[in-house]
Amino acid sequence: MTTELKHEQYSEMLRQIITEIKTTRVVLAHRINSAMMQMYWNIGKRLSAEKLEKGYGSSVVKRLSADLQQEFPDTIGFSPRNLWNMKNFYEFYALADAKVQRSVALLPWRHNILIMSKVKSLAEAKYYVELTHENSLSRDMLLNFIKADSYRYKVLETKTHNFARTLPENLQEQADEILKSTYNLEVLGLKHPVKERELERSLVEKIKYFLLELGAGFTFIGNQYRLTYNDEEYFVDLLFFNRKIHSLVAIELKVGTFKPEYVGKMNYYLGLLDLQMKQDDENPSIGIILCADKGKVDIELALRDFNKPIGVAEYLLNFPEKEIKELISNEIRKFETDSK
Repeated sequence: MTTELKHEQYSEMLRQIITEIKTTRVVLAHRINSAMMQMYWNIGKRLSAEKLEKGYGSSVVKRLSADLQQEFPDTIGFSPRNLWNMKNFYEFYALADAKVQRSVALLPWRHNILIMSKVKSLAEAKYYVELTHENSLSRDMLLNFIKADSYRYKVLETKTHNFARTLPENLQEQADEILKSTYNLEVLGLKHPVKERELERSLVEKIKYFLLELGAGFTFIGNQYRLTYNDEEYFVDLLFFNRKIHSLVAIELKVGTFKPEYVGKMNYYLGLLDLQMKQDDENPSIGIILCADKGKVDIELALRDFNKPIGVAEYLLNFPEKEIKELISNEIRKFETDSK
């Protein structure tokens, strides 16, 4: 009986062991990060209890930093700035519920510092924490979502749809969550008026970025997706499947202002999708009409007599000039404040 392993057996054994090591490293990294966040939280809580503030408390924090670095010379993270960050970390999330605190503890420290320095409320911070977890965002990608004011476009601005009337009650809230009032397509680099096919082509070329802008759970099926009925052909601009609500999602791109006739076309497409593509265990197909501008038309009136779930949203190709100026001014003021 030979004790030698065949090449295929050895390769499979090696693959399994490598997978085990990588999995363990990921688990350990999460545990170490979580323990580090707990330590930072406790240090911040202690500093907060002393009611230290920049100014009279600066000398205390500087002394504490020096003593900690002397005691733990091989450990980074005890600079005066980082100690202040720990205090801010505790005070920012002290009133948050336990679920938010657990989610925050799983984020890398630099992600947490970025969120604390850029957002204004716990609700906004919660949104970006969840967004980061759902999409495994790097710090740079998270920064871009914050600067694009994703929270305002996703959560605060009024959404226009007929989901309350066309979907079962258990799906209404979930469908509302996957729709934004505005989609920021600045990542496409388009700074001039475009044709619908050009916009579609740019989205398909950078579909992974568009999927991030859409939100969690979207899977791309195709563009100019062909449907046939009674020897006629119809083409859906972009077709997705959303795993969270278990529905097909059709997107129609319009480079101009919203027109009521767009609703009828989308309603018909959704009927074909439900008839030809929807599986028995799937929920009704949902449509999103993505326009350059919603215009002054009463969209709720335009949607009222249609029985398919349809939402209408705007897209941005770049940041508005006013927002850019405000962003630059705020960054300059923050830099001057931090430098004092």
